[in-house]
Parts: sequence; structure tokens; C-alpha cells
Amino acid sequence: MSDRPTVSGLYKRAVEIREGNADISYKDIAAQLKSENDGKEFPDPAFLTIPELDNIAPEEDWTAGLPITLRGIQNEDWNDVAHGIIICLEQVENYPKESGREDAPEKEWRNRDKRIADAEKKNLDKWMPEELMNMARKSTGQ
Repeated sequence: MSDRPTVSGLYKRAVEIREGNADISYKDIAAQLKSENDGKEFPDPAFLTIPELDNIAPEEDWTAGLPITLRGIQNEDWNDVAHGIIICLEQVENYPKESGREDAPEKEWRNRDKRIADAEKKNLDKWMPEELMNMARKSTGQ
């Protein structure tokens, strides 16, 4: 088995460090990640993702640090790799605090009809005369 870390594994390690000490700063987590991986092979850029975060935060949030992580891998700089992981961690930690999880049932963010129902009803009531509404209901069998 290879001693080569993965981006997903580095992220999980950052979460473990945070869970072990909730008061630790992001800078200290980055320093610990760097010291733990110094001298090791860099992650394979082909696996530059953290797929388990898809239902926690939007992709544009949890992927925010991946370009910096990729730059670190390409330049073989553990400071950049750790910094990118910390950006992802910070985004994922802050997103639920600010707006809840993406998969929270009460959000229903994918249901566009729910979001526009009031405006649609208001417009139909305003512009569709009652006679036409009755005709439309009859023709659709409602």
C-alpha cells in the first residue's frame, strides 16, 4: 500500500484535528497537516475532490480551496496543499451555520415550484379574469 495521501484523506484528517480540539485555529490545523505530511509524496491530482461533501454544502463552497490545493501539488508545496484544504474546511463548517445543510428537508432548495407559487398565484389572480379561470378549470377537468 502506498504512503501517498489523498485530498479526501487530508480533508478527513483536518476534520479529525478540528474535532479533537474545537478551539484550534485554521492556521494551526494547516501547520499540523503540513508537519504530518512533510516528506511524503503529494496527492495524485487526478483525485482532486472530496465527494462526501456534496450533500453538506454547494459544490462552489466545498471546492473553493481545491485550486490552491492543486497548485500546491503541482509546485510540490505542502503549505499550499494545506491552505487549500483549510479553505474547504472553513467553507464547509460555515455553510451550515449560515444557511443549513443542502440536504435538509426543510430547505427544499431544488423545488422551484414552491419558491414561485405565491408570485404565480398573484399574477394569475391579477391578470386572469374569473370567467377564463373557470373555463380553464373545466377544460382540464378540475
